[in-house]
Amino acid sequence: MPSDAERLLAVDLGSRRIGLAVSSGGLALPLETLERRDDAQAIAAVAEVARREGVTGLVVGEPRRLDGTVGDAAKRARALAGRLAAATGLPCRLVDESLTSRAAEERLRQAGIDPRRHPGRVDQVAAQILLEEALAAKQTEGGGG
Repeated sequence: MPSDAERLLAVDLGSRRIGLAVSSGGLALPLETLERRDDAQAIAAVAEVARREGVTGLVVGEPRRLDGTVGDAAKRARALAGRLAAATGLPCRLVDESLTSRAAEERLRQAGIDPRRHPGRVDQVAAQILLEEALAAKQTEGGGG
């Protein structure tokens, strides 16, 4: 089971925006959305948030195909995750992000928020879902729950 002291930063890498979520006390909370210009800027921005938030690890979304195979987008995410790990000195775990944006849109609709008017919130909630999955997997691996 993850300790309460463990603080993870989830990163939902999009082509225009980067959704971020952070764990606190075992809960995944949406944090913020960053605008993305290019890979170098994205890595620097995420690394700065990781330092500011005092996280101990990263969770990065890996966009696999619906059949679970790895395509070009997943390869790009893996490469960026490696660069993020190097830039921050933090361990980085990849989590399949298939359909997280749709699930995030549905959560927002259920909360009475129009996802089309708040695309940045979709990215944050998608990162929150990635983090929830990582935390649940860690709890299962650790023999908890």
